[in-house]
Amino acid sequence: MHVKTAVVILNWNGKSLMAKWLGLVVENTLTDTDGDVEVVVADNGSTDGSLEFVREHYPDTVRCIDLQHNHGFAEGYNQALSQVDADYVVLLNSDVEVTPGWLDVLIDYLDNHPEVVACQPKIRSMNQRDCFEHAGAAGGFMDALGYPFCRGRIVNTVEKDHGQYDEVTAVFWATGACLCIRLADYRDVGGLDARFFAHMEEIDLCWRLRSRGMRIVCVPQSCVYHLGGGTLTKSNPQKTYLNFRNNLMMLYKNLPEDRLIVVFAIRAMLDYISAFVFLCTGKVSDAVAVLRARSDFWKMRERLTIQRLENRQAARQTVIPEMYKGSIVLGYYLLGKRRFSDYKIN
Repeated sequence: MHVKTAVVILNWNGKSLMAKWLGLVVENTLTDTDGDVEVVVADNGSTDGSLEFVREHYPDTVRCIDLQHNHGFAEGYNQALSQVDADYVVLLNSDVEVTPGWLDVLIDYLDNHPEVVACQPKIRSMNQRDCFEHAGAAGGFMDALGYPFCRGRIVNTVEKDHGQYDEVTAVFWATGACLCIRLADYRDVGGLDARFFAHMEEIDLCWRLRSRGMRIVCVPQSCVYHLGGGTLTKSNPQKTYLNFRNNLMMLYKNLPEDRLIVVFAIRAMLDYISAFVFLCTGKVSDAVAVLRARSDFWKMRERLTIQRLENRQAARQTVIPEMYKGSIVLGYYLLGKRRFSDYKIN
């Protein structure tokens, strides 16, 4: 059945998260919108009774898709969205608390701005509710070396929300924690890259969209709260591995030819410095994860070449305004620039 908007929650062993926040999704989505919306839980082979919980408590309001196995974030969403018929889809994490009217604001914006392909709300921290959340904040950007950052979050410094970023603004990427996107365009550019498994796959997707000339914005008049770290905690070596490997994959797939060699040379130096810092601070597993990530990327590089060529051929612009021309690593660690307002974008 076709609907205007499908809110799709990808779940893996998140029964406790469903018990806390799925009810708010149903209440603040199905009752606070103009209608023509469905809520979908796509289950990645959970073993904790998640599907049974949803079917028991929301038999008439939530549609369940059983994906049988854990396909990861990227392929899990690709498979789930192949079973959705909608104009817009929202990729919503299971650890997000939505607020009244959150969805109408996003959909109204896309309805009135056909040149915008995707948007995100303002993301605040569930645990520090007056602060932005690390993964998304008030919209994502990227520096010249491929390091992502946000309005409201630079490296590990998260700002309090004083309304300083309450204007709608164009961004480089929108967070996968709450990504509202036109489904046809999602499919046209190939969706999320399943090889990423998890982490940075939404930035790679947004880079492909932006290079093709499509706009992405943050609409902070919509606000949600994100717990974060629901699947992999911040200090998990597997998260370190995925972040470093996937970042290199993303750069190789999307960087223009004239920047590729220089960026990869500098990143090699910085990655090895990161591994050394991890080692010196006793995080041996994280240091190993960085080295393994680089090794695995080079083994995979040849298989990424076809997508790189496709992306470059489809690109309508090589200079993306939301990419910071400098380095946030230099700015943050050497120049003490801790806030988004310290950096001049464009």
